[in-house]
Amino acid sequence: MPRVKRGVTAHKKHKKFLRMSEGQRGTRRRLFRPAHETLMRSMAYMYRDRRNRKRDMRRLWITRINAAARMHGISYSVLMHAIHVANIDVDRKILAEMAVNDQAAFSSLVEKAMAAVK
Repeated sequence: MPRVKRGVTAHKKHKKFLRMSEGQRGTRRRLFRPAHETLMRSMAYMYRDRRNRKRDMRRLWITRINAAARMHGISYSVLMHAIHVANIDVDRKILAEMAVNDQAAFSSLVEKAMAAVK
């Protein structure tokens, strides 16, 4: 079996990781092993937080809708129930946007939803 020298391949692999670790401080960007360890950990955090961002945004939307609903004298849960009963097909992202930027449209939506419940 012929002898295989791996210097070029290993060097290429190491350079790839060192390029990806730019922006780190000290040894974490200069030496392969700490750079590799840091990158693997950061990639795990990136994967996790891409999912957590969706949760965080939904929590923010719900908080905004709740605040706007309480200005109209009802709670978030009552408003969402009324919207579903009234067959108003608006998601939380759009509701939160309306609550912040278009209070008139939000209040008309609340009135329609509450009229359907009563």
